[in-house]
Amino acid sequence: MPYPEDLKYTKEHEWMRLAGKVATVGITQFAQEQLGDVVYLELPKVGDSVKKGQPFGVVESTKAVSELFAPVAGKVLEVNAGLSDSPETLNKDPYQAGWLIKIEIDGSADDLLDSAAYTQFVKDSQH
Repeated sequence: MPYPEDLKYTKEHEWMRLAGKVATVGITQFAQEQLGDVVYLELPKVGDSVKKGQPFGVVESTKAVSELFAPVAGKVLEVNAGLSDSPETLNKDPYQAGWLIKIEIDGSADDLLDSAAYTQFVKDSQH
């Protein structure tokens, strides 16, 4: 299962696309497959602060309720409002239409995994 190489990843299965000081955040293909059909999302409000490694929201599926963890610290600039009406978008298109929030980052994202390291992490965690 390929993970886009232009993204960075966390061990909690979030991805991040960085453009300048703005990070777009979502969950990985692996995460949405583990969750199953997503039925509800709880996301922060624009202007909220998020702390790196801390929960910023919740994703609920037919199988489980899981916290979402911020890959970086910063302020929420935008929330994907379309997911309120169509949370299943996370299952269909986790890397494009299924993004969750955009964060104006405060600090570094240097410790996140690249595609190869995340692929290995997922492989190792399944044994």
